Amino acid sequence: MARISGVNLPNKPVAIALTYIFGIGRTSAMKICEAANVAGEIRANDLGDDELSRIRDVIDRDYMIEGDLRRETAMNIKRLMDLGCYRGLRHRRGLPVRGQRTHTNARTRKGKARPIAGKK
Repeated sequence: MARISGVNLPNKPVAIALTYIFGIGRTSAMKICEAANVAGEIRANDLGDDELSRIRDVIDRDYMIEGDLRRETAMNIKRLMDLGCYRGLRHRRGLPVRGQRTHTNARTRKGKARPIAGKK
């Protein structure tokens, strides 16, 4: 089983299997295959050691993935919260950040609806 940056790649075409790595989508996966001179249709289990190492080199050189990307995203959100800007306050309160309505909907961010006693 092919393993790149701590992620076991499933036995699917390489261009699809690379998307199992956090931070790599379909477009990035195609670009990685092209830069590493690997056909995107080859199954991940059929990759040779040299092809895997070329893919790893391209990813290490050009992309931020997995733990580093998660850490940077968390730090960006924490920075907004520390600044006390509008977006940071919305993150802090667990409300939608990008201008969505909250009178109705927004249940994903707000959580399960809680009844208010005596309201009719």
